[in-house]
Amino acid sequence: MSLSERIKQVRKAEKLSQIKFGEKLGVSRDVINNLENSRVDPKPLFINHLCNSFNINKEWLINGTGNMYNPLTTDEELRSNPLVNPKRYLSSRDFRVRLLSVDKIPLKGDPNFKKLVLNYVISFYSDYIDNSGINQSEFYEIHRTDIVGRFYCPDSIAQISASSDEDVTCEESNIIKLEMVAEALDGQIIEDEAGDEVLDITLGYFIVVKCQLLVQLLIPAYDYCPVPREACEEEPEEDPCERFERSPIPKFYPDQNLEPLFQECDDEDR
Repeated sequence: MSLSERIKQVRKAEKLSQIKFGEKLGVSRDVINNLENSRVDPKPLFINHLCNSFNINKEWLINGTGNMYNPLTTDEELRSNPLVNPKRYLSSRDFRVRLLSVDKIPLKGDPNFKKLVLNYVISFYSDYIDNSGINQSEFYEIHRTDIVGRFYCPDSIAQISASSDEDVTCEESNIIKLEMVAEALDGQIIEDEAGDEVLDITLGYFIVVKCQLLVQLLIPAYDYCPVPREACEEEPEEDPCERFERSPIPKFYPDQNLEPLFQECDDEDR
């Protein structure tokens, strides 16, 4: 069985038409038809997207070895290492997201929109208490690949105007940033297949994708010289005591109308 036939087998197993199958993968019916009839070869990006979307075993899809589907078990990355005498799950904290790589594929007809392939890592800590009453922590790292089918991400061009005769033009790539809102929906201490006690976390999260454009403003100089032609005159230093004597006496608000503690006296009485 060829790769194109295995792609068709996946579609048939999912009970989808070529149109619905293409919609789930972000391509047209014609693309699916060409792939299934060996008119074009699938790109690695398409293969990864198909395997992630339908939980397909990548080794089976490419080489025909193994089972079609990956085993539907708890995500191993959301399962801790074997724990020693755990008692109760407490909470999860310090959720972070880190973008590893991003592929931007221009869409036909509108170069300002791109198809994004995001590879990122979610990390957090989960706390639990053991049978001795001591708080313990487990660190989790979740690797994810997501595809955004249509994302507004125009190419930003910065033009720099210099005082010389030559104009300098440079193209700056836009920056993709991720923000995340995450929460551990549940945490359970269970026994794995080897009989060890582990902590399983159910994670819920939202990922916000942002495109930051680099913009450079052009400000004309109008014969401005930052270095003065003549040195400025130095201002004479002022005696701080004289400045203090000239300063007005600060007033209380509201007026306190307090009586002086000492009677006023002339210089002759001193």
